[in-house]
Amino acid sequence: MKKLELLAPAGNILKMKTAFAYGADAVYLGIPDFSLRVRINDFDLLKVKEAIEHAHDQKKKVYVTINIFAHNEHLKKISAYIKKLKDYSVDALIVSDPGVISLIKQEWPRAEIHLSTQANCTNAAAAQFWFKQGIKRVVLGREVTLPEIKEIHRLVPKLELEYFVHGAMCMAYSGRCFLSKLFVSRSGNLGDCAQPCRWQYDVAKYSVKAQGHDEELELVEEKHGAYLLNSRDLCLLPYLKDLIAVGVTSFKIEGRAKSAYYLAIVVSIYRKALKLNGQKVSASKLKKELAYLSSELETKLVSRGYTTGFLLKDKAEQNIKNSHNKSAWEFCGQVIKVEHINNKKTRLEFQVHNTIKINDEIEIIGFDYDIIKISLEVLFDVKTGASIFEAHGGGGAQICAIEFDGLWPIPTLAVLRRKIIK
Repeated sequence: MKKLELLAPAGNILKMKTAFAYGADAVYLGIPDFSLRVRINDFDLLKVKEAIEHAHDQKKKVYVTINIFAHNEHLKKISAYIKKLKDYSVDALIVSDPGVISLIKQEWPRAEIHLSTQANCTNAAAAQFWFKQGIKRVVLGREVTLPEIKEIHRLVPKLELEYFVHGAMCMAYSGRCFLSKLFVSRSGNLGDCAQPCRWQYDVAKYSVKAQGHDEELELVEEKHGAYLLNSRDLCLLPYLKDLIAVGVTSFKIEGRAKSAYYLAIVVSIYRKALKLNGQKVSASKLKKELAYLSSELETKLVSRGYTTGFLLKDKAEQNIKNSHNKSAWEFCGQVIKVEHINNKKTRLEFQVHNTIKINDEIEIIGFDYDIIKISLEVLFDVKTGASIFEAHGGGGAQICAIEFDGLWPIPTLAVLRRKIIK
């Protein structure tokens, strides 16, 4: 059996380090020019090099996305980019365009190539075709069902299969949407989607002319809301064992634009779930543990509600009530230093995100999703050493410290969250 891989997104160096710290085996990233994430993407060539070097020091992997639908203007730049990535010894390239694949073969014949989900590989014949082109791994389309994955693996057993298990779903087929380009001239297929599927629509009228007919389609807001295109987020946590059984070896999390907190929670929960599925535990215990972890995803993160997508032959569900579901918990800090004082207390120094106040209910998330709960009694400003009542994130965020009884093994990059009191 091939080694299972947990693959996480990385929008910047800190997010990559957080993902690795919480159990990811590999990350995927890319520079804005050729990646399907133009905004909230901190990578340039030097940072890509830094990311690869750090990952390799940690015995981890980096896959670089070159998965835009390239036009002629992109080709020369892409060739130069491939040469740089070859020099950096990136572990694999994630590509959707056959033309870009041909450029890779010219510039770097021995490069490992993964077929992006944007290429819409949804059947065994397509999988066989791409395997013959030298593709080592296919990121299957989200529309592929469990029985179809099993059949693809049976017919093309040497091809590695990667599948999205968590994150945002697109209302268009495998992300091929034109709404953003139509409405605000930002192409989702070049990594610049404005996410019009998340917008609220009051009344929309479209004139449809076809075969001599002229019809008007009217969409009117009703009492349940008007988020007509807003897909729920994907969550396949309870189905990892089924995916392993049908041949999936890489489990992919979506979210390069998400926060370090999001990565810490999702990566640690899926790492724990994969570990549980690999252990000899009773079915009842496994079910109980997965139910708990699922409830944590539901209640401790902002989401659009969850769906199993197309995996079980269901139709992916829409959240028509609101743009997203709120959480009673908020990311408030990330640890940068840990000390044990007089063999009695633990002291954490952390960078503040959002707000943290005296008397807040705090949870510190360990790397195996172990949770330390405290009521915040004392808060220090590290720069001045003064005791303070509250601190805030944003530009020039404070470095603060907390102390509490007990010697806790809390590592650097652990995240803190606070319960929001309304």
